[in-house]
Amino acid sequence: MVQYAAVVDRRAAGMRAALADAGFGLWPGRIDAAGLAGIERLFARLTIDRPGLRIDPAICDDLAAFRAIRPALRDLLGPRARPVRALLFDKRDGANWALGWHQDRTIEVAERIDVPGYGPWTVKQGRLHAAPPIALLATMVTVRIHLDPVGTDNAPLCVAPGSHRLGYVAEDAIDGVVERCGQAACLADAGCVWFYATPILHGSARAATGSRRRVLQMDIAGCDLPGGLRWAADAQRTALEGEPSLA
Repeated sequence: MVQYAAVVDRRAAGMRAALADAGFGLWPGRIDAAGLAGIERLFARLTIDRPGLRIDPAICDDLAAFRAIRPALRDLLGPRARPVRALLFDKRDGANWALGWHQDRTIEVAERIDVPGYGPWTVKQGRLHAAPPIALLATMVTVRIHLDPVGTDNAPLCVAPGSHRLGYVAEDAIDGVVERCGQAACLADAGCVWFYATPILHGSARAATGSRRRVLQMDIAGCDLPGGLRWAADAQRTALEGEPSLA
């Protein structure tokens, strides 16, 4: 037991160092076939012409794949680490796209409460979002679980190492930052999980013809929001807890 704990501690320290320094790291495990099958069922919600879909983050709590990575996330963010935003991406023929260099700058909230530093406010696929202070995003981790192999021709996510430490990067400064930081392509086999510092600059190309690239992406937080603001996912969890049992 002591020996196993030491291995876990070393792995956690390695991931913590990778996220602090480069802003990304590959989880040392692999999601098994049963875990991937649970995620694959979520993709039935995607229409053939829609490349991405925002889903309720709370439904990810019970996924075997999330339970597998949860100990590592708690090591990084504390015991309350949980999904607060979740998206399905499915690049394939008929729904293929390139994504320019950018930062993820918004969080999904339950309702609008005007708190200093939060805004502007937007609605994406019917879900309310706000741009928070960069200090909040810096406490978060984004994970991407891959259902398909991702080689150099299958639109791997590319990141600019170290760019997560630069705060919000102005649009006209992004190219220069990427040139200084360089680029790293996050290749993956099915079942691989990449961890990212949420503010890191990233982008991707179109997938090769005839290939498919399915990803479950989750933003993970270990804290509450200030001033009465609530994560939309936490509001959903509270509602689910209040539903009467069907037993």
